[in-house]
Amino acid sequence: MIDPFGRHISYLRVSVTDRCDFRCVYCMAEDMTFLPKAEVLSLEELERLCTAFVRRGVKKLRLTGGEPLVRKNVMSLIRGLGRHLDSGALEELTLTTNGSQLAKHARDLAAAGVKRLNVSIDTLDREKFRELTRWGDLDQVMRGLDAAQDAGLKIKINAVALRGVNDGEFGDLIRWTHGRDMDLTLIEVMPMGEIGDATRLDQYLPLSLARAEIAKQFTLSETDYRTGGPARYFTVEETGGRLGFITPLTHNFCESCNRVRLTCTGTLYMCLGQVDAADLRAPLRASESDEVLDRAITEAIARKPKGHDFIIDRRHTGPAVPRHMSVTGG
Repeated sequence: MIDPFGRHISYLRVSVTDRCDFRCVYCMAEDMTFLPKAEVLSLEELERLCTAFVRRGVKKLRLTGGEPLVRKNVMSLIRGLGRHLDSGALEELTLTTNGSQLAKHARDLAAAGVKRLNVSIDTLDREKFRELTRWGDLDQVMRGLDAAQDAGLKIKINAVALRGVNDGEFGDLIRWTHGRDMDLTLIEVMPMGEIGDATRLDQYLPLSLARAEIAKQFTLSETDYRTGGPARYFTVEETGGRLGFITPLTHNFCESCNRVRLTCTGTLYMCLGQVDAADLRAPLRASESDEVLDRAITEAIARKPKGHDFIIDRRHTGPAVPRHMSVTGG
């Protein structure tokens, strides 16, 4: 699959559910209205859709949410997709998770062929963690990390940089993650969906400022290491670990975008920061043959835009797109 700008689309991110057991302040409003279950694709339909993309050249598949591991029987989907690893058609099957359910599922994930996880942890302060996630328990997440590493899974910690919240903790996060042989990626907050009383401008911390502060404590050496996503990685000389930066606002990475995002309703978003989308649920259900579905995928990829329109400043404090990140596929 090649888009209008010559980019090969080889990476699919799939939101298997919009539901989550946390309510992170930069992601959701506390009183969220979730999709009716009747609108959500079955696990069998999600597997068929993902398989269609693998057949078309997707090499990396990431399952996200919401929180993917709260979906009932999600392991049956993960095991089904794992067969594409066995055949060699798929190079990597990964998950982004908040870690709350890892203690229960870590060994099954490893057995299904998952080798690597992204786990979202924005602070090591238990009270602050509860405030940020509204419902989260840091000790439960830590038990999940232990279980995942015991199962042989490689972990990368994702932390959203939040002004006045965790901007004094980056040094501690670096030492903690690298001390446990985990990578760390810092992410700029993205203007997606209404989040309640807070504004994005209140939360937004440009990672150029974060990097400058980190450089006062650590020596950062640029590396060409990539995981297939948008992070730009550095080696922290004092720890030997990797530190990544994802900067959709201060320095977007659209020119190399190889990703599309599929929701649990079968909606395909060709760009995280645009509203244009393609309905794949109707063609999926129109025929047992994938001919109609393949045609719809081709037409959607032909509409992939050059880049997103994310802006956060005093004139743009609301969401750039109305949907929440939990709907979009990470």
